[in-house]
Order: sequence, then structure tokens, then C-alpha cells
Amino acid sequence: MNASLHIKGGRIIDPANGIDRIGDLFVKDGVIVDSLPKTEKGERGSEVIDATGKVVSPGLIDIHVHFREPGQSHKETIATGARCAAAGGFTTVVCMPNTSPVADSPATIAWIQERAASTACVNVFCTGAITKGLAGEEMAPIGALAAAGVIALTDDGRCVQNHGVMRRAVEYARHYGLPVMDHCQETTLSADGVMNEGEWSTRLGLPGWPSLAEDLIVARNILLAEETGHPIHCQHISSARSVRLLREARQRGVPITAEACPHHIALTDGELKNFDTNFKMNPPLRTQADIDEIIAGISDGTITILASDHAPHATYEKEVEFDRAPFGILGLETELALFLEILLHQRKALTLPQILGMLTVNPAKFLRLDRGTLSMGAPADITILDPDHAWTVDKNESSSLSRNTPFHGHSLRGRAMTTIVGGKIVWDLESGFRS
Repeated sequence: MNASLHIKGGRIIDPANGIDRIGDLFVKDGVIVDSLPKTEKGERGSEVIDATGKVVSPGLIDIHVHFREPGQSHKETIATGARCAAAGGFTTVVCMPNTSPVADSPATIAWIQERAASTACVNVFCTGAITKGLAGEEMAPIGALAAAGVIALTDDGRCVQNHGVMRRAVEYARHYGLPVMDHCQETTLSADGVMNEGEWSTRLGLPGWPSLAEDLIVARNILLAEETGHPIHCQHISSARSVRLLREARQRGVPITAEACPHHIALTDGELKNFDTNFKMNPPLRTQADIDEIIAGISDGTITILASDHAPHATYEKEVEFDRAPFGILGLETELALFLEILLHQRKALTLPQILGMLTVNPAKFLRLDRGTLSMGAPADITILDPDHAWTVDKNESSSLSRNTPFHGHSLRGRAMTTIVGGKIVWDLESGFRS
């Protein structure tokens, strides 16, 4: 690692500190500093990056990724997932617990942490399961998971259906200071649904997954957050009514938050007309009315965090009948561009500093991470991006082991140019990854 780094002439946007200015940023020994000695500027041992015309942001944070280790390394590994993150401009990611074995024990958490420390080029944090085996019946050892270093609890991939178990889990989580994140899906309603219940499911003859199945659990979580006073975070919101429920609850001061994913504001259920399984995800793509309400919720602060739900699957797993294909798509490498394209360029729903805030300081505050800021003394996790860079998505250039993206061939504006973790350049667009 270079002892020092001088990033020159960029537009520095640090939403955590309300900074938006043209200037220089300095790094020494892995942290942000206010200046470098004159002898270090441009001298050997110091690297200079010309960021003129580009944006210098705190390193982006994604609180919702699936890196598939342990147990499913044919889809993704922690190492390849981390490379996807770096190529997308993300310096910190948070892994979901639906691995094999499930991350419901300190031993599995320790394995993931050790694997990340030895193979990942970005910061990788772990969540722990709410229930043993994600079965929704018996709480996981929450105290032991907290001691092992998990930063949140979730049964993502599944949803705890037993409200009594969920209430007790939230109360235990409160005792240990762990936020709870929930995949909102009432399974008796979603049943065997594989796409949004509506006009297109009827046309295609596919079982429908109604938005009501999401709305009911969002309402449940609002009530539990209000009852316990403990934060609950609703993952990958896809329904207009869920947004309205969340808006009303947040206006009353309920500690409830939510995230949106790029695919749920970029695509509708009509995209499934050709039975392409790369458009199959959970929760499913919904209608334009849902998209409009999600974007309204992002714009008015109802939804405070943006995330990818990066979910790799091997090609042979997706190349089957639609009903049999797994849910999920790649996300980390296209996430930033899609949010910039839709929210900034097309819809003008947010300013660039607002978008970056939802990808940096907001997730950092929610998960109590010492990241997401360019404050003096903070870890030097930095993303240099060009919000106007035009490019075309090519799935064959992905760093993932999988290729399941619905955005292959899409033209987008906005891209990370350089990703810096702990003061070290780990990736840049021109030269790729650095060892």
C-alpha cells in the first residue's frame, strides 16, 4: 500500500458532513488526513490521482448482498463477490446469512470472517440469522452471534412467519443492540408464485405473487417496531402500498426503515413476456404504478437506503423452465449506474449528493459502521465516479462467477472510475484490479 495518496481537483461530495466542493483529498496510512507534507506531494511513496471532472465520494456501502460462501461457491465466492463490489464502486458490503450451512452459529460467522479477511478486496461484514436454519421456528443464539461480530440479524431469503417468534427475536436484538432486517413475504399468500400477480401473470399462465404478501409483513414489522421501540428494516421494497404504510409510520416516528433495489425501479412485470428467467426475482418485478410510488418514497425520504440484493446463480440453474429457476439477479456492478440513470438523469427525483447519501452515510448510520464519510481520521474508503460516463452492460465482462443479469446490453450513464479501500487502490476502470 502506498503510504500516501493525493486525489486532486475532484468534486468532493461527503453527505455525512454536508460537503460539496471542488478540492483535493489526502490519505496517509489508510486514513483521511487534512494535508500531506510538501515533500510527499507527488514524490515517490505518494500516488497522485487526477480527479478533475469526476466526483470523489465516501466509499459506497451495500447492505444487502449474497456471496454464497460457504456452500455454493459455484455461484459466487467471497473473493469474486468482493471483486464485483469493487468494480461497482462499493468498498463495504453486508452479506446475508442464507449460506450452506446457514450463518446461524458463531462457527459459521468466524469462517466467513476469516475467508473475507484472506480473500476479499473490500470490507465484508456479516449478518446472522434470526432463526435456526432460517426455518422460522426457533431463535438462533442471538447473544452468541452478537459476540461473534454480526452487525444485524435477518432471515433474508425467507421471512419469519410466526409473529411470536419474531417479537421475541426483536426484543433479544434490542438487548444486544443489533438492528433487524426482514424479507417481507407472507408465504400463505405468495405460495408458489413466481411473478407479480396481475395482468401479466394471467397472460403468461404463471402463478402470481401478490403485493399483499409483502404489505402484510411490512405492516407487521411497523407494529413490532412501534411496540418494541427497536429498529426494523424492510428489505427490497417492491409494492406501492408498502411505501404508503412506511410513509405513515415514519411520520409518526416509528423506528422503521426500508431499502429499494435498482431492478424494482427499472423494470416492470411485463419484462417477463418472453419467460426469461433473468427477470425472475423475489420480491418480483411489479407494475409501473409500484415503480412510481417507490421512486416517490425515495424522493420524500420514506425509503432511506439503496441496495442491490446481489444474488448470483449459475447459468445452468437459470436455464430451466421458469417455474423451476431460482429467484435472483446480479446487482453490484450495475447498481450505481442504474440508480444514477433513473433517479438523477431520467426522473430527476434526487440530487447527486442525495443519492450518494443513500449509498454511504445512511446505511453506515443504520448499521453503526465507522464508514460512509470523508471526515478527518476516517478509514480511507473512497469511490471516484463519473455520473455522466456512458457505457453498455456486458454480462461477459462481469467479475462474478455467474451471468444472471437482466441488464445485458443496456446503455447506462454513470460509473465508478476508481475504488479505494483503506487507502489502497483496489480497482480502477482503466487498469482493472490491483493485487
